[in-house]
Amino acid sequence: MARSALTGTRVRERRLRIGLKQADLARAVGVSASYLNLIEHNRRRVGGGLLAALARALGVGEAALAEGAESVLFEGLREAAAGAAAEAAPEVDRIEEFVGRFPGWAALLAERQARIAALERAVEALSERMAHDPHLSAALHEVVSAVTSVRSTAAILAESEEIAPDWRERFHRNIYDDSIRLSEAADALVAYLDASQESETGLGSPQEEVEAWLARTGYHIAGLERPHPTPVEALVTGVPELATDAARRLARAHAARYRLDAEALPLEPFLAALKEEGPDPAALARRLGAGLAPVFRRLASLPEGAGPPVGLVACDASGTLTFRRPTPGFAPPRHGAACPLWPLYEALARPTVPIRTAIEMAGRLPVRFLAWSFAETRYPAGFDGPPVTEALMLILPAKGPRSGAERVVGASCRICPRAGCAARREPSIVGTGD
Repeated sequence: MARSALTGTRVRERRLRIGLKQADLARAVGVSASYLNLIEHNRRRVGGGLLAALARALGVGEAALAEGAESVLFEGLREAAAGAAAEAAPEVDRIEEFVGRFPGWAALLAERQARIAALERAVEALSERMAHDPHLSAALHEVVSAVTSVRSTAAILAESEEIAPDWRERFHRNIYDDSIRLSEAADALVAYLDASQESETGLGSPQEEVEAWLARTGYHIAGLERPHPTPVEALVTGVPELATDAARRLARAHAARYRLDAEALPLEPFLAALKEEGPDPAALARRLGAGLAPVFRRLASLPEGAGPPVGLVACDASGTLTFRRPTPGFAPPRHGAACPLWPLYEALARPTVPIRTAIEMAGRLPVRFLAWSFAETRYPAGFDGPPVTEALMLILPAKGPRSGAERVVGASCRICPRAGCAARREPSIVGTGD
């Protein structure tokens, strides 16, 4: 088979290497997940425009996808060089020479780099989950409690030479009961972990259920775009991802606001303005006579391929993330607090003031974005009621070369590799941290 005919295989290998889901990649490049699946199995050819979009989303050069193993090998070695200590100073400009002279060693080094990257992602995910997943914490506590009880009772039997028969029988019964409790707790823990590994979303809260539902729809709810929209109740009833009443209530609230945005900014006029103005939210708001917040949300809810890949996060006045739409290279934390250097939190202190900031996500291979942040205050309980403030941050791909003025941020302190950060709350489990 020709090398170009294996482009789909290389797309899949790169996607799996960086831990990107097929659905997320499909949304980022504007195709359906089923079509991307055909591409990855080399059943559809990849045109120039789509190849460029795939390369951008996967963070590689087009040649790495079109030309095959040698280019992929170069990318792997560049990743290894990017993660090397400063004093090591690998000669990046001599990678081709190195591959030509020592292809076996080059392949081994690239393979080890891919393995290290995969392990780092696993450690980050598990650490975040163990720190913030309440179900996992409770399950582990139950296992430790049962083990401690068995150990204490066994110690009494082992260290006491003379125990009355009725007490000995009682201790034996306690060990038996605790061993049953330990077995059940361990089974429940394993079942929970297995279910989360099999699930693409690893649901653990009503908010995560809603986000899984939106991810499946591509964050675009077509039923709410039509002149005669589908009733909200019909949209949330019987949805597999919305397994709890709490999740369905959140989904109803999201759908209601989505419908208000769709009425204020109808899809066709919005797409026409987007084509002329580009994804600049300030220009779109001015052109359409709308607020920035609805424009942010509309940009993050367009049909696949109708706009650039965007991310969107929202938080309330406490700084808690209330909405997350990831984009390749920008993955908001699912549990715990986000990076305090995000412009999102700066907007909280300056309501109604739009803030545009070039940011660079810290990592082995940093990724640059343009972040648009805006906060607004509402009074849902009336004029005399308490104010409710919400901040949003829209993430757009950065264009052009790096300027050096980008603000370096991370996902959260726990998994941020950036050293020397003055805003760090806790030591990082990856990189050198501080």
